[in-house]
Amino acid sequence: MRRFLLISALAAISLGAFAQGRIPLLDKVEGHRVTFHYTYSLSQKGADFTPVTDGNVVVEGNDYTLEGLDLKVVSNGTTRWTLDEGAKEMVIETVEKEDLFTNPALFIASYKNYLDKIKVNSQAADALDVTLTLDDETRARFILKDIVYCEPQGKSDFSVDEKSLPSSYIITDLR
Repeated sequence: MRRFLLISALAAISLGAFAQGRIPLLDKVEGHRVTFHYTYSLSQKGADFTPVTDGNVVVEGNDYTLEGLDLKVVSNGTTRWTLDEGAKEMVIETVEKEDLFTNPALFIASYKNYLDKIKVNSQAADALDVTLTLDDETRARFILKDIVYCEPQGKSDFSVDEKSLPSSYIITDLR
């Protein structure tokens, strides 16, 4: 369940950054390393609760690191490592080329494809609050704060050496 919510949150983070027209905050992503804090909530008509998640993201090109829901997800664009430090587990997966629901870099780069489903609630120099209408009954709200653009720093932060983990970790390699 936590993994599903994390993947949903990751999709939400990325999709939540889109809005009608151009968004200067997102147009600056290309060619930079971007960091931000996110809050994601999902509401559905008739649901008894609204799940809320938050965490931090670093994106550079197609590579990213996401920390939230007590999980850390690291991807170099071809491989994704999901670490659950509390459970001492790691899952390694191959990233599909069009894996939009788990890669914020792909969403951010293509935000203009979702303009008809996004409403910008507010935006500032380093923050964005948007609502994405998924269908007639489901809405996702995304708040991105503390958005910072840096010079690219390379790929070394976007992989995990599973041999560096303690022997107590359970590693599931699905590649």
